Amino acid sequence: MNIGRARQGVVYRQGALGRRPSVPTDAAELEERARRRMSARAWAYVAGGAGEGATMRANREAFARRRVVPRMLTGSTERDLRTEVAGTPLRAPLLLAPVGAGALIRRDSDVLIAQGAAAAGVPYVFSNQGCSPMERTAKAMGDTPFWYQLYWSTDEPLVDSLIGRAEDCGARALVVTLDTTMLGWRPRDLNLGSLPFARGQGIAQYTSDPRFMEIVRERAAQPAAKPEVTLGALRTLFSIAREHPGGFLANLTAREPRAAVETFLDIYSNPGLSWAHLETLRGRTRLPILLKGILHPDDARRALDAGVDGIVVSNHGGRQVDRSVAALDALVAIRAAVGAGPTLLFDSGIRTGADVLVALALGADACLLGRPHLYGLALDGADGVRQVIENVIAELDLTMGLAGVASLADLTPAVLES
Repeated sequence: MNIGRARQGVVYRQGALGRRPSVPTDAAELEERARRRMSARAWAYVAGGAGEGATMRANREAFARRRVVPRMLTGSTERDLRTEVAGTPLRAPLLLAPVGAGALIRRDSDVLIAQGAAAAGVPYVFSNQGCSPMERTAKAMGDTPFWYQLYWSTDEPLVDSLIGRAEDCGARALVVTLDTTMLGWRPRDLNLGSLPFARGQGIAQYTSDPRFMEIVRERAAQPAAKPEVTLGALRTLFSIAREHPGGFLANLTAREPRAAVETFLDIYSNPGLSWAHLETLRGRTRLPILLKGILHPDDARRALDAGVDGIVVSNHGGRQVDRSVAALDALVAIRAAVGAGPTLLFDSGIRTGADVLVALALGADACLLGRPHLYGLALDGADGVRQVIENVIAELDLTMGLAGVASLADLTPAVLES
């Protein structure tokens, strides 16, 4: 397969007709144009990180330290990028990472992302903090596989309900995110006083869940304090009424929409999450289980000893702990600790196809692409997402070919400068 040359051909043929891509093919311009398109609140949430941003910078610096050493005259003309991870076939070693509150960028964000992922033939890990119910998003995926991200709630029946729904709508794996038991210190959001969930954005998996709504109805039946009336409060109320299931006008005066937000903020994630919780998981799902947010080799060993099917090495894109170890450096240490067998995915800092190549060479079986696909969403909706995916895969293919790498199996540390 000549995926990279085929993608170049599409772009250049359109260029001969005077048409340029609606989505830039380089990471810097993609980010800048998306910034100009997004609101201040959307940009703060998507592009911001924890604290002073040291972890975000470390993620990119870790890639900058690695150098590919191309080999010549290999005679290789095609690369097969297909692989399989946790029982899911992949056309290339790439999945879309879960990113919540996409409605900050576009309404029906999760459905649009799913449409773009399906058009590119790449799996999407549905966000637990999505803005469209998982059942609608699953329909948009068609026959393309998808996984489901789980944030472990303080309400155990809700955990079971979310898992059961993911199974019922066809998820192929469960990705338990470990590093967001509390929100990190995110100054860009804090400086705007902006939390999308408090405005009803990013809680559609909850307001579509029967167990969650049972808790909400109980809360709504209790006396509530009279809210302070300000212009900001009215805007928040309008947002909640717009995002909550049902009619906008009815939601403006109903107690349940506001109770849903209050309930979510109380129970969405469990600060006391422990290994004891995870030990119950195998008996609660038939899906392959991956743990996302592992950075220490000892945690990786313990997870694998507990029987999980894979690990996603991630620092949440630098959004949770400032001055954290770079995820790419953690990948190297974890692969060395666990050996060649276990399934390791990589997340945090991926921007280009060359980045994917480096992560694969350092031990990842596949990579999750986060912020860039949201930038594509901002610029051109579902087709923007598709274009971002196609560009990353094309660059991976071309970089492999130009480096003399014929297959994914040949992507080892030997490809990089020692």
